[in-house]
Amino acid sequence: MLTGTADEFGNAQRIHVPKTSEIVANKIRAQIVRGELDEGDTLPPEGQLMDSLGISRPTLREAFRILEAEGLIRVVRGSRTGAKVHKPSVDLVARYAGYVLESQGTSIADLYQARLAIEPSVVRWLAADKGRGALGDVHKLLDHMQALIDAERYEDFIDRVEDFHQTLVAATGLKTLTFLSRMLLTLADKHQRGYQKRHPQSKESRAKSSRAGLKSYQKVIGLIEAGEVEAAVAHWRLHLNNANATWAKDGEGQRVVESLDE
Repeated sequence: MLTGTADEFGNAQRIHVPKTSEIVANKIRAQIVRGELDEGDTLPPEGQLMDSLGISRPTLREAFRILEAEGLIRVVRGSRTGAKVHKPSVDLVARYAGYVLESQGTSIADLYQARLAIEPSVVRWLAADKGRGALGDVHKLLDHMQALIDAERYEDFIDRVEDFHQTLVAATGLKTLTFLSRMLLTLADKHQRGYQKRHPQSKESRAKSSRAGLKSYQKVIGLIEAGEVEAAVAHWRLHLNNANATWAKDGEGQRVVESLDE
């Protein structure tokens, strides 16, 4: 008699036979992930898919529910057109990662230590090749941030701070590192917005911190492009330590990561 495989204790394990809806969802998911279906594309109408796949309407709709729960399609109820395709989203993954970290009681201090483990290595990587000509987006962002300060738009400047960190990491061209950094920065940005509401600053204080921040960003880019590897790493590590101390002061570091919208 045919049985399933056995686990390490010799107990029989049942073989999972995927439902037809799971097979259909896998087929469509693969097309999205591999780029055969792109952002905004429309799937064929239900009737056409049912005919081409040889499946029933309930089976197709169950497959759609699976993909919609994953954020890969959006079904407009009552529409005559097919479901809209969405590429896998970093924001969606970051949101779920936030749920996991919050459920584990992860602290803000822990979150910032993770960032401290990534960004000095990024600076070392870039400085070793003097930026490798990959800092164009960083310079554009710095010019924009300077313009915000000149216009005394300090709140808008603060909103661009995490963009700077993310653009700096993205300059490496390393997709895995950029992806991990994006998740951390999304959570850090949420904390920092909440921090500013809990600890409001005067306009003069925001102006001072914004100018100091921009000066530090410009300095690290200058050191990277000059190939001053150790000086660039030391400066950025000091910058992050100071920033982390600011965002974690007054008991903020002991707060648990917040992933849910109020």
